[in-house]
Parts: sequence; C-alpha cells; structure tokens
Amino acid sequence: MPKLSASEPFVHPGCEIANSTFGAYCEVGQGSRVLNSAFGDYAYCDRLADIANTTVGRFANIAALTRIGPTDHPWTHAAQHHFLYRSSYYWEDARDDPTFFAARAARRTTLGPDCWIGHGAIVKPDVTLGAGAIVASGAVVTKDVDPFMIAAGCPAVPLRARFAPEVIEQLLALAWWNWDHQRLREALPDFRSMRAEAFLEKYG
Repeated sequence: MPKLSASEPFVHPGCEIANSTFGAYCEVGQGSRVLNSAFGDYAYCDRLADIANTTVGRFANIAALTRIGPTDHPWTHAAQHHFLYRSSYYWEDARDDPTFFAARAARRTTLGPDCWIGHGAIVKPDVTLGAGAIVASGAVVTKDVDPFMIAAGCPAVPLRARFAPEVIEQLLALAWWNWDHQRLREALPDFRSMRAEAFLEKYG
C-alpha cells in the first residue's frame, strides 16, 4: 500500500492529468484521467476513473471505472460530431472552437465531502452530490443528490437516507471532514468502532 503524502498526490502509472490540483493525501488510481478538476484533501479515485470539470470534496471516495462530469456533444446543432469544435483535426485552415471548450469546462460537477461513488457509476455535469451521499454501482446520476442520501438506478433516484434527519443535521454541523490531520488521528479508534449516533454523542 502507498504511503500518502501531504505535499504530493500518489499517482499510479498510466494516468493522464491536466489542469488539475490536489490537496493533501490524495491518490489517483492506475490508468485514470483527471482533467480540469480539483481534489480536496484525502480524496481519491480508483483505477480507470475518468473525471473532468469536477470539484472533488475532501474524503471523496471514487471507485474504479467511474465517469464523473462526462462532456456532452453539441446535440442541438445540425451536426454533433467533434469536427465542429476540434476542427484543426480535419482542416489546416480551421481553428478549434474556444467558445465550445470554455462552455464545456464551465459545467462543473461537485462532489461533497466523504461521498462515495460506486463502481462504474456516471455522474453528469452540473450535478452536486451532498456530503456523505452514496451513488450505487452502475448508477447514472442526472440530478443533485442530498447529503447522506443513497441514490441508485438509471437514471438514479433517491432510495433512502443513511441516517435519521436529526443525525444528518448533527453530522453536517459537526463537519468532521474539516478536522485537522492530528485530530482525525486521535479520533481514529472511535471512527472505527462507533456507529454515527455514538460518535455524535461523544464529539457533537
């Protein structure tokens, strides 16, 4: 297992990373692609994740073979092929379309702290996942997901909340994901052994 660093992300072989930033203790799985995105502290993705135009919250858990913020084609135009915007591929005298790429990059996906994106899931652009949300394996998320909600299906729909409303409210107020590294270490035995309600009773 890698020893993660506060200063540099642990990037496994075969990754493509462009115009992206990483906080402390981040990891990028083998063969992943991360474009125009920002990872908060402790966030990671497993192998072959494809992440674009996304703000990844602290402690976000992104499983293998996921697609976050997949880009769209210009489907409202007469043609939707990328010759419209990657025009220099096809003609020496044609420039790529900077307006299209700017609009695509502006459509951000936001993953809240400690959310979990299951294997093979897709989260579309302009979608926000709340803190602690879970996206089931294979789901296609086209709408926002509330904090601590489990969403599944194609298109994804809310299944149930992970906790009772008062527990969710207390967890959001506690916001343990903003604790410093040493405080997290000190509370590690309780994170491991306590259910959320008991944890809140001690720390809330």
